[in-house]
Amino acid sequence: MARIKRAIMTHKRRKKTLRLAKGYYGSKSKHFKMAKQAVYRSGQYAYIGRKQRKRNFRALWITRISAACKMNGMNYSTFMNGLKKAGIDLNRKMLSEIAIADPAAFTALTEKAKAAR
Repeated sequence: MARIKRAIMTHKRRKKTLRLAKGYYGSKSKHFKMAKQAVYRSGQYAYIGRKQRKRNFRALWITRISAACKMNGMNYSTFMNGLKKAGIDLNRKMLSEIAIADPAAFTALTEKAKAAR
């Protein structure tokens, strides 16, 4: 039976890791052992960052909606509750875009929310 040699796969794996670590500072981009640790850690940061981005954007949209509500003499929670009771189903991203791009339409939404309370 033929002997299995693993050099090719090992070389490919190490080359892939070093390619991912390209641009890292110092030995993290040159030595496999350091690069492996840095790539693993950066993957964890990237995974966590994808979750945090969603949180940050939602917080931004809520802040924008709240500011626009205050300009119309309402607070955020009563506005959202009024929209829900009025049967207006818009997500926070679209509400914040309306608040920025079309203040008149947002004012009309606040009036509907006030009427539904």
